[in-house]
Amino acid sequence: MRESAQRPRQIQPSLDQIYPPGEDTHLLLRAAMEEVRPSDEVLEIGCGMGLISRGMAQQAKDLIATDINPHAASLVKGYGIKAIRADLFRGIKGSFDLVIFNPPYLPTFPDERLDGWLNLAFDGGESGRDTIVQFLRDLRPHLRPGGRALMLISSLTGVEKVIEEASGQGLASQELTSESHFFEKLIVLRLTVSKSIDC
Repeated sequence: MRESAQRPRQIQPSLDQIYPPGEDTHLLLRAAMEEVRPSDEVLEIGCGMGLISRGMAQQAKDLIATDINPHAASLVKGYGIKAIRADLFRGIKGSFDLVIFNPPYLPTFPDERLDGWLNLAFDGGESGRDTIVQFLRDLRPHLRPGGRALMLISSLTGVEKVIEEASGQGLASQELTSESHFFEKLIVLRLTVSKSIDC
């Protein structure tokens, strides 16, 4: 497993600039812990405070955590996990058995954006799918044969549109688990290369 991206500068992480674990993080963590195999080499994109990476590092063969946010990457590296700063797959070379991603999925208009790095954890663009679409377009070359990706999305994001985009990229989607909250339903999708593409 090779990676080639910016190693986090040795900065003192500012916790108020990092997305704190919420219901979405815990739902994805539970699904990831059920999915991971001892032979898996894992990539977590958007590791935030590292809750998922820390749990999976105990179970997987190897794990790399990434985040575009230098505060997050530095914090997680401090836990003894291989953590690098990267924007989705940019600078990431090689492929993985399992990719984990909790993307920014909230539909966000310009006047709703936050200041600082924390905005990148929430801002999914006006559709909520800007970052998700880019992830799906770049995923397949980074999945090994038989590889899978787990991605958390929200009912606010337009689940059918996400599945349609994945299908267009040669990816099959399966809903693994979900959880309803007062204004949204959180869903973990399992993405694999479509058999029709694989053959």
